[in-house]
Amino acid sequence: MRRRLLLQAFALLPGLPLFAAGARLPLSAQPTRVTSLDKSPAEWHALLSPAAYQVLFDGDTEPAGSSPLNDEYRDGTFVCAACHLPLFDSQHKYDSGTGWPSFTQPIEGHTSRKRDFSLIWPRTEYHCARCGGHQGHLFDDGPPPRGERWCNNGLALRFVPRAETLPELRS
Repeated sequence: MRRRLLLQAFALLPGLPLFAAGARLPLSAQPTRVTSLDKSPAEWHALLSPAAYQVLFDGDTEPAGSSPLNDEYRDGTFVCAACHLPLFDSQHKYDSGTGWPSFTQPIEGHTSRKRDFSLIWPRTEYHCARCGGHQGHLFDDGPPPRGERWCNNGLALRFVPRAETLPELRS
């Protein structure tokens, strides 16, 4: 019995630095857990425009080039239009030439994925991890180093500019 425990302990030793490194990560670098929201369709209808509801909860797609967020490049965060969960940092936005706001990566743990066969061939659809709202599709034709293009519906997002730093208070 002791021999088995000793062997199990030795088997775990190579992974010890990984556990120790994770324990030292600052809170901002650790993935966050997102608690799901469970609202009725009527509750979401009351909070959203009809077009935003159709995109987020009926899986619709807005016309290419129709979103003012295509030209939004200020410093800030793109949040889910339904539940306001931060989904993308502005530093990861780029012009993909597709007509939809595109990003190289999301905020870790704030999206979920599923396979979509609505256009016959399989695509990866992604959703807000909190409300389940449809955001867009993930493609593998993005810029280096990740090669990802997170193609988002503008109606599914809101932009929140980063607060400007306040001047120091003088005594």
